[in-house]
Amino acid sequence: MRKTKKIMSLALASAMALSLAACGQSSTPPASTAAPAETTTAAAATETTEAPAAEEADGEFNLAVCLASEPQTIDPALNSAVDGAIMINHFFEGLVKWEDDGNGRAKTAPGQAESWEKVVNDDGTVTYTFTMRDGITWSDGQPVTAGDFEYSWKRLASPDTAADYCYMIDMVKGYAEVSSGAADKDTLAIKAIDDKTLEIVLSYDCPYFEEIMAFPATFPVRQDIVEGNEEWTYDVATYIGNGPYKMQEWSHNAYINAVKNENYYNFESLGPDSIKFTLLDDSNAILAAFKSGELDFIEEFPTDEIANYIASGEITIEDYIGCYYVCFNTEDEVFKDPLIRKAFSLAIDRNYIVENVSQSGELPATGYVPAGVNDADPSGDDFRTVGGDYYSVAPEDYEKNCEEARALLAEAGYPGGEGFPTVEYMYNTNDKHKAIGEALQSMWQEVLGVNVTLSNQDWNVFLESRKQGQYQIARNGWIADYNDPCSFIDMWYTDGGNNDAQYSNPEYDALIDAAKATSVPEERMEAFHKAEDILIKDDSVLAPIYFYTQPYMLADDVEGMYYTPLGYFFFGYTNKK
Repeated sequence: MRKTKKIMSLALASAMALSLAACGQSSTPPASTAAPAETTTAAAATETTEAPAAEEADGEFNLAVCLASEPQTIDPALNSAVDGAIMINHFFEGLVKWEDDGNGRAKTAPGQAESWEKVVNDDGTVTYTFTMRDGITWSDGQPVTAGDFEYSWKRLASPDTAADYCYMIDMVKGYAEVSSGAADKDTLAIKAIDDKTLEIVLSYDCPYFEEIMAFPATFPVRQDIVEGNEEWTYDVATYIGNGPYKMQEWSHNAYINAVKNENYYNFESLGPDSIKFTLLDDSNAILAAFKSGELDFIEEFPTDEIANYIASGEITIEDYIGCYYVCFNTEDEVFKDPLIRKAFSLAIDRNYIVENVSQSGELPATGYVPAGVNDADPSGDDFRTVGGDYYSVAPEDYEKNCEEARALLAEAGYPGGEGFPTVEYMYNTNDKHKAIGEALQSMWQEVLGVNVTLSNQDWNVFLESRKQGQYQIARNGWIADYNDPCSFIDMWYTDGGNNDAQYSNPEYDALIDAAKATSVPEERMEAFHKAEDILIKDDSVLAPIYFYTQPYMLADDVEGMYYTPLGYFFFGYTNKK
């Protein structure tokens, strides 16, 4: 395939020189009301559209970071994007939080709950009893109570909320009945015994429940603010949190400025006086802002410059538990056929993409669940090693993959691509996503003889289009919400909130149900492995491309940032060297 690569290299080089990029991660969005394109402040509205240059008074430390362009939502229950989650982690706090382990990595620790007890009941259910910290308050000074958590978890589970991440608490007793609308929300087994005591009963002993309690969807919100106000997140007067920082200003499509929350219990230990979340979608502009000192942290780069910056040591590469993949709309007239989906997957030269396009040390994906995810024995082989490879990514085997792809397409009724309709590949505006799309377009045309057009959309529009199934093929990606294969496998359950493929298979659903019905590690993993077999080997719902890494740049004079391979960066305890 030497000729193919040369042709694609020329095309990609040209495309990269012209393309723009969007910050933002690759999780699927909830439906929400679009933010108005206006600026809101605690004092008054302003027509500012560009972030002012940071001005530091004597002794002040103002941090500026870029994670993404305009977020679709920063409602803890409705957000499902990594960039939104990072922001929410600074504005809110759950029963459990992430703290620095002393080496720049995040570990779970008591958050709003100072302690808890766990009891395994005779019937197999598990009861957690939480004791809240003394004196915890919202950013407006009102007390945070156990009742706030009860309200928020029941809001998350309610079908009226339509939260894509409602299933994150499906281990709570009564969840299935509440989420389906068959029972009142009070059926959910979470109860404030008093203002300082919260009780949660699980249907089974969930091995990753502690990480669930640190997940943004389970963070508390105020009932008096949220009820009847769909726009509460867009107004700093009503965006009341309980985290280390509070929103001071939101200049839509420009920046969100956060300042220390003086009512936070650990206020005295916080670092930056302000954190400016700069909202940009042009990777060249992002890099330029970092070089000029306007930004202290970035994680988006012009694709054709990544390799040089990695080689120079200016870009840091972290582990990242996630998979970048192609998502097929299984309800589409063309891609409802698994033979066609598998053909498109086998035609992808994954080595070419990671070596010549993404160039950030990613690993070609040999399955959907990435390396680093625990299997039955967390100290042994990981899930990917145990599960094996669904296709070869050895360079010498690519032509054999192509031969199989052509045979599958012929079996589906399109020998040599003859008669195959023109189809569309959709991505969000970003130079890397564009370059990958062009590479795929070239591969599918040369290997299969099919024509694929490319379509790009702004980040928040793209998320909604993909969620609603308004596409044929789309770029996608998923980052683990917790270290367990369930975080990846569970999302393709029929009618799941993050099931962008519109996929439904009763056998697959039954395996997910079986995995969740047992606490025996070996039984759980056996079910998850069988489910992945169906998803990738049998139905080819997705075409995995590579396993993520996390590149970023941090200003030389900033220290104290920490990170979790789930994709969250924490800036609240940084300081100037």
